[in-house]
Amino acid sequence: MAHHTTRLSRPLVLATMTAASLLMPLAATPAAGAATGSPAPECVEYFQSWRYTDVHNGCGDPVSVTVEYTNGQWAPCRVIEPGGWATFSGYGTGGNYVTGLRTCDPAATADAS
Repeated sequence: MAHHTTRLSRPLVLATMTAASLLMPLAATPAAGAATGSPAPECVEYFQSWRYTDVHNGCGDPVSVTVEYTNGQWAPCRVIEPGGWATFSGYGTGGNYVTGLRTCDPAATADAS
């Protein structure tokens, strides 16, 4: 009986590993959305560009928020102190715009990752 060994080229293996590592964060993204609550208070505003989405807490209390994008992805939950700012991903070259801000539980998001 003949023994058959398959050899994969180094570029093929590297390309496969790179593709897999790029897809892993996408698979984990919906878990962050599972921890979302109600819409963020009106005193929390966002300003988006292709590179960044800046969120400002104009409220008198700390607020935990996440950002929802048009492709259904959610940003990690962040606690923003009164008067503070947080920076999230922008809409990028693919036009993945912010659809809104939602409250979230940072502990639940951390447990899901």
